[in-house]
Amino acid sequence: MARKRYDDGEPQEHHERWLISYADFITLLFAFFVVMYAISIVNEGKYRVLSDALGDAFGGRGAATTVNTQVEPVLPLSHIINRKRNEMARREREKMGELARDLSATLLPLVKSGQVRVTQNARGVSVEINASVLFGQGEAVLQAEAEEVLRSVGGLLRNDTHRIEVEGHTDNVPIASTVYPSNWELSAARASSVVRLFIGSGVGEARLSAIGYAATRPVALNTDAAGQARNRRVAVMILAALPETGGELAP
Repeated sequence: MARKRYDDGEPQEHHERWLISYADFITLLFAFFVVMYAISIVNEGKYRVLSDALGDAFGGRGAATTVNTQVEPVLPLSHIINRKRNEMARREREKMGELARDLSATLLPLVKSGQVRVTQNARGVSVEINASVLFGQGEAVLQAEAEEVLRSVGGLLRNDTHRIEVEGHTDNVPIASTVYPSNWELSAARASSVVRLFIGSGVGEARLSAIGYAATRPVALNTDAAGQARNRRVAVMILAALPETGGELAP
């Protein structure tokens, strides 16, 4: 028969009390991660309300309504330079286009008759004038009516800043005179006559240059009178400027 064990009233010792502390620690650790997760998530709806309220308070323009977590890429220096160059080139083309329209309007009667051609290309604006409008046959002295036409062109170019090349061109028929031994001298003398008139109209000398090409750059065949007349011309080339160097735009 088993003997009864009497409680003497003293508390019993528990050897698993550490489980209570461990459970409390786990609970606190779980609560910590829950809080960290919660604060890491942005409530977009509340952010939008706060953004609109701040925008109304500071000038009535709402801030961004979405959270942009992407970092804007840093553009390389070469890309920035090219973008700036392209923008400046675009503005230069627009400026040259306006100049071409002004020249066409000033020379409208001659443009309609085919005696003058105003074109725009990669180099700038070209005003091509038939030599018969400017000079007598085999001569390089400007006619009175030609001076009036060129002074109107010089008036437009006087306040401009672009460089100007005046080109003299002839047909392939040889010329032999005491004044002009060849078409080279004749073409250069005609270009120089136009340059002198531009200077007299107030165009800066440093912007001007005279070039004689003789018959080396024809724009039509020299096989008939019409083609030869087309090749006898003076071209006033207003050069577009490069953004960096201020030089001529490459064709």
